[in-house]
Amino acid sequence: MVFSKKGHLVGLDIGSSSIKAAELQISKNKKILKKFGMVPLTPGAIVEGRIMDMEAVAKTIRSLFRSQKIREKNVAISTGGHSVVIKTINTVKMPEKDLQESIVAEAEQYIPYDIEDVNIDYQILGESHFSPDQMNVLLVAVKKDLVAEYMDLTASAGLNAKIIDVDTFALQNIYETVPKQDPEAITLLLDVGASKTSLNILKGSVSMMMRDNDSGTHQIIEQICTRFETDGREAEKILQDPEENAPDPEAMATIFDDIANIWCSEICEVVNTFQSNTNDTRVTRVVLSGGGACIRGFADNLGSELSAKVDIIAPFEGLHLDEKKFSAAVTSRVGPFAPIALGLALRRVDDK
Repeated sequence: MVFSKKGHLVGLDIGSSSIKAAELQISKNKKILKKFGMVPLTPGAIVEGRIMDMEAVAKTIRSLFRSQKIREKNVAISTGGHSVVIKTINTVKMPEKDLQESIVAEAEQYIPYDIEDVNIDYQILGESHFSPDQMNVLLVAVKKDLVAEYMDLTASAGLNAKIIDVDTFALQNIYETVPKQDPEAITLLLDVGASKTSLNILKGSVSMMMRDNDSGTHQIIEQICTRFETDGREAEKILQDPEENAPDPEAMATIFDDIANIWCSEICEVVNTFQSNTNDTRVTRVVLSGGGACIRGFADNLGSELSAKVDIIAPFEGLHLDEKKFSAAVTSRVGPFAPIALGLALRRVDDK
């Protein structure tokens, strides 16, 4: 074990296109970045959050841990997508000891799966905006077979999954460490990954709405494959460096514009629904993360559609790090991809 502090975990973000790992040394006054690495994943090894090639993914994780010289075996992982349901519900105020039974009873109407097939958790958010006799509760349900799948994966990689979190929560964890946040601003945390997009509307540190949808950079890959008559591997290379690798720059620009417009339309629909239901509370800032954050024209388009300030997340700003090891160029390049792994690395074994 690298650090002797009880409850220490490595944050392991298992994405559809890459694996990221982060290790922090946490004391009362400091969060020190010790290790961070990311490595691409074989296309098709994970599809829509489900593991298609267990051995290939486990091998990639083992390789990443070796390359970063991470010796800790206890990890925090996360998931999202179809098999995870996140819903804010209103319920009558009651003692927390009575809430568990009530939540399970109410959950069936919100969860599109048999209640016996999911693990349920919840968090009290506070008093309802609509009635002092009611409270807002964040309901989370994860399919048991998905949990078992990821437990098997980490075991195959020689690791112990001590915590299984939700991607959206991990992103919020690291966002809250970034200095100079306006506690009154209504902020949209937006993570556009390979196969899903997560939306989390916050006021300060309180989540007011969460949503996942199926959009992601896989749509761009599919368009590249069709337009340039190529396979997934070559399409990934084109996406990573379109100026160098795209056979037709104008066609590539059209693909970017079309997908950005689709994403913006879907995001604006969620935001407009939120704003219409919360007495015209307006989102004034958007913080982007994930591979989609870097897609040309997307941030500008979204900012214009929402009349909001749009920034790409800077997840390392609240951490202490060795600038010789983690230069500004490195943190800037990997920043959009790092938040979930870093947010998971903040977790401890005894966390709720």
